[in-house]
Amino acid sequence: MNIDRKNHWETVYETKNPEQVSWTQEVPKTSLEFIQSFGVEKSAKIIDIGGGDSKLVDFLIDQGFENITVLDISAKALEKAKTRLGEKAKKVNWIVSDITEFNPETTFDIWHDRAAFHFLTEDFQIKKYMEIARKAVSGYLTIGTFSDNGPEKCSGLDIKQYNEETLTTELEKGFEKLRCITENHITPFETTQNFLFCSFKRNMN
Repeated sequence: MNIDRKNHWETVYETKNPEQVSWTQEVPKTSLEFIQSFGVEKSAKIIDIGGGDSKLVDFLIDQGFENITVLDISAKALEKAKTRLGEKAKKVNWIVSDITEFNPETTFDIWHDRAAFHFLTEDFQIKKYMEIARKAVSGYLTIGTFSDNGPEKCSGLDIKQYNEETLTTELEKGFEKLRCITENHITPFETTQNFLFCSFKRNMN
């Protein structure tokens, strides 16, 4: 595991509350809409990549989804989410892992990633991510990254911006694009970040 990267994120989650980090959303509306658009059963296996202490898992539990996994490089982030959820946390499978070192033991009907993929700036990291996604996804993938009009850094780290064409190109081997949208995310400190969200269906090409 990239120790520097892990230490960075452990420190972020140890020292900052949700209202002090830019990615916090009270209601992850777009993510929920994309997940609902796939029309899967409540028993569908869903994984949230880089989920941190995002509230997406709260909403998925409340909507009756029964097979939810949250993966994050930061153990501290997942501890925060577990504490927030209380008893409900037992309904979730929690995995501490760098996404580029994740070894899935099952396949997932839905792979969700909001704001993890764009932190992979090296070609070998992106390639590894895609290898794992092709292995792990049996149904749908939805991904949210900073757009060409979004920030160039986040949490002090460089990120990689995407537009519909460049993101689709990264996923063309194994995934067929369904739709893309851009949206402005208003951070807790009232700044604006432009995101690109795309959904894909797994194909065997």
